Amino acid sequence: MNLSELFIRRPVMTVLLNAAIVLAGVIAYGRIPVAALPSYNTPVINVFAALPGASPETMATSVALQLEKQFATIPGLAVISSSSTLGSTSLTLEFDEGRDIDAAAVDVQAALLRAQRSLPQDMTVPPSYRKVNPADAPVLFIALQSPSMNLSDLNDYAEHLIAPTLSTLEGVAQVNVYGQKRYAVRVEVHPAALAARNISLDELTRALTAANANTPVGTLEGSRQTLTLQANRQLRNAAEFADLIVASRGGSEVRLRDVASVQDSYETVKTHATLNGETSISLAVLRQPDANTVKVVDEVRAAVPEFRSQLPASVKLTIVNDRSSSIREALHDVTLTLMGTIALVVLVIFLFLRRVVATLIPTLSLPVSLLGAIALLWAFGYSLDNVSLLGLTLAVGLVVDDAIVMLENVMRHIEEGMAPFEAALKGSREVGFTIISISSSLVAVFIPIFFMPGVIGLLFHEFAVVVSLAIIASAFVSLTLVPMLASRFITDREHQKRPGALVRLFERGFDATLAGYTRTLDLALRHRFAVLLVAFATFAATAWLFVTIPKGFFPEEDIGQLRISTEASEDISFPAMVALQDRAAAIVRADPNVATVSSFNGGFGSQNTGRMFINLKPRAERQPMKQVVEGLRKKLREVPGLAAYPQPVQNLQLGGRPSKSQFQYILQSVKADALGDWAQKLQDKLRADPMFRDVTSDSQLKGLQASLKIDRDRANTLGVDIDAVRSSLYSAFGERQVSTIYTPADSYQVIMEVAPESKADESAFDAIHVRSKSGALVPLSSFATVERSVGPTAINHVGQLQAVTVSFNLAPGVPLGNATDRIERYREELRMPASIITSYGGDAAVFKSSQASQAILIISALLVIYVLLGVLYESYVHPLTILAGLPSAAVGALLTLQLFGMELTLIATIGILLLIGIVKKNAILMIDFALDAQRSRGLAPAQAIRDACVLRFRPIMMTTLAAMCGAVPIALGLGAGAELRQPLGLAVVGGLVFSQAITLYITPVIYLYLDRFSGKGPVTRRELAAPA
Repeated sequence: MNLSELFIRRPVMTVLLNAAIVLAGVIAYGRIPVAALPSYNTPVINVFAALPGASPETMATSVALQLEKQFATIPGLAVISSSSTLGSTSLTLEFDEGRDIDAAAVDVQAALLRAQRSLPQDMTVPPSYRKVNPADAPVLFIALQSPSMNLSDLNDYAEHLIAPTLSTLEGVAQVNVYGQKRYAVRVEVHPAALAARNISLDELTRALTAANANTPVGTLEGSRQTLTLQANRQLRNAAEFADLIVASRGGSEVRLRDVASVQDSYETVKTHATLNGETSISLAVLRQPDANTVKVVDEVRAAVPEFRSQLPASVKLTIVNDRSSSIREALHDVTLTLMGTIALVVLVIFLFLRRVVATLIPTLSLPVSLLGAIALLWAFGYSLDNVSLLGLTLAVGLVVDDAIVMLENVMRHIEEGMAPFEAALKGSREVGFTIISISSSLVAVFIPIFFMPGVIGLLFHEFAVVVSLAIIASAFVSLTLVPMLASRFITDREHQKRPGALVRLFERGFDATLAGYTRTLDLALRHRFAVLLVAFATFAATAWLFVTIPKGFFPEEDIGQLRISTEASEDISFPAMVALQDRAAAIVRADPNVATVSSFNGGFGSQNTGRMFINLKPRAERQPMKQVVEGLRKKLREVPGLAAYPQPVQNLQLGGRPSKSQFQYILQSVKADALGDWAQKLQDKLRADPMFRDVTSDSQLKGLQASLKIDRDRANTLGVDIDAVRSSLYSAFGERQVSTIYTPADSYQVIMEVAPESKADESAFDAIHVRSKSGALVPLSSFATVERSVGPTAINHVGQLQAVTVSFNLAPGVPLGNATDRIERYREELRMPASIITSYGGDAAVFKSSQASQAILIISALLVIYVLLGVLYESYVHPLTILAGLPSAAVGALLTLQLFGMELTLIATIGILLLIGIVKKNAILMIDFALDAQRSRGLAPAQAIRDACVLRFRPIMMTTLAAMCGAVPIALGLGAGAELRQPLGLAVVGGLVFSQAITLYITPVIYLYLDRFSGKGPVTRRELAAPA
């Protein structure tokens, strides 16, 4: 008894098992997580260190390099990169894909502790780290605005109420506060007033530090009571600090207000944030690398009503740049595509089988197979996203194939007059092996994907899993439910009823097609050599097209969000940069495609850069993303002195290094001197090439510097200590933190510097005095001179070597493969020395590594199928016959992609891989039947294959049309997220149309050529009985 017979004879068991599968799928559908793309964990940790007032060189040598040396000892660390700007260093640690991020974080913490001793003593706040991909855009912004409240009070709500609550939510990695305005007391010293009262800057620093110490003073212990001593009430604000006595000169006190202006101000005055032109404080929510975007956003949104109830009435809380809305929209549109696909497939079945009952049976296999696949997806820990839904949509066309093959065979026997029960038994026995071989070889196509390395492998595991699970579920349904239902509900009486007009029309058309095919098949079998030449031509065309087609990485998605990086000259002041940024933001805001603009200056970056996050209007009310980007690029050129680099936000963000444009090319060298020159030469070449857009680099070497030349001999003669000079300069110009105000909620800084009018240019040094060993105040100008020079405003390292990253976007329609080839050519033309080490970063690096794996992927899929088919048919030759039709499918797919101006992206490659599985099914259906006719009925090979082609023409056309219906809605590229899906749909439709026209002739001809080498199949001789 075979499997199908067991289920045909036990209908209750069959129904209950299939109902259980459906129920499991329904439960799983309600609980399966929803995301944009499969959860791919790129373990990235970001480390941040700050030392206010320190030059980029100081940050690079005394902070970045010390940390890098410690991090280099961490196992599994792939890339260390750092960027040091004025007063801050940001390090990005990218780990190997398999590395557990929590374990890596423990190693990073240990390395930070080891590095503590070698860091500068003035660094009052130790470096901090976060598990976050800094190149990934925030999933949500929350903007706080108030017309009446002080910004420092608004900042307290952001920092103490909202940010800590959001940070504790599952999946939230970090909450960045942009436009931060923390309260601080600023002491702006007048150097002339200090000198007139014979007070040095260092003495003033010590007086301020000592006056507000928060230290224990002990207790009073009596026989009955204990009293805690409180002897140092904290000074809380500018007014209290202004009355502070800082020195006594000539019997009179010198109060702080006599020598300085004391103000209630902000810790960082060089930050600026606006939402739609109004000043705001924005919180950017970043997700952990493996978190589910939709779930994170839902949790944040659920917390918002609570925040609103706790905030004062004047505070407006706005949610902008919600990245989950594009995901929900894309998933909704994919679901509609799925419904359209199901309707088309059901129509195809109805037209071929001509009966409502006959149509319903394979249609029932759809929900069982798809819901079964969803149940298994959930059980294996996968999510419902664009890739898995794409797999499910394509699977619709594939899962009915097995049911069609089974049902068509059973119906053929019923039409020949057999009773339905016997027809189901016989029909299922005949095609049971065919269904197993079709399904197992289709699943085998995906085996290589499970071994694909890197992020791309992680992404497509899910696609392979969902299609494989749906096919396995479908094979089970086709061998159990379909023959059982056919044996009960399909009768010969129904076949004798007169069909409707549409069906009759279709039937006449199909009969004409079959007659035409039979004539042309006989012609092809007579002229076998000519057909063989066509087969060889498709082999050659496949190879040529594969080499010449433009190669891309991943289709650019339109999720309705943009990120713009802005940059001005390196010597620009902060107020001038803010004015330029506001002007650019106003231009963007005026664009009819734009809904909201969040603009930021200062903070972690250098002061000549800015960032904008833009939300576009709904898709129906605006132009496509590429046109919006080009339009904004042109408009922003009108702002003189500002360069703007627009970049669409993508769901797939690879690499941890933030850059102004999407693709990165990194130049490194042990000798850093020549690095800038070579990077500039390369940029000049790229800027002149129309293929490239937004060519820029992170090299910032042209900042103005005031170089102080100290005459050490003269200083020694005057009794001045060099360390006292450094300390006085830091107190004057370094925004020195001289004291801390402790409150129950937080601690705030007291910051000292000279008054703004006293530090406008080099003349500021004339007013600075240093205390000598003899006790006299010595003017700085008596032993030091100053001159202007040019130096870096940012220093970047990759892997402890100084590096320059040239980043670029591509012109519309330019494939990444062509761009990387062009860069290699320019490198040769420039004759870059071997001492300059070059590599790609981010998306471009993954693209280069994926290029080699694409061909390997397809070749390994072919090898797996060959082995499997060889095992199934017990023949070395028949698998070759089946595989011979595949190049025609590749030709069709590649030609269709070129016709529609598409690149061969990774998504399209997956389409070609899927084609391998679909197209070989035609050959399996023919060869299975021909072999059976030869072996059991003794027909000659030519007659057997001709009969097989004619008899199996109907199921071949049905299964191909069903598969095509699964791909047509995807190929049309309708709805949100279609950019991602369309290349795959086009590849499948093009490949199917072309291969269908060719394999129906090539397969029988190659079968006849190779039949003589095919062997006899499995040995069927019975074992002889042993002699008595």
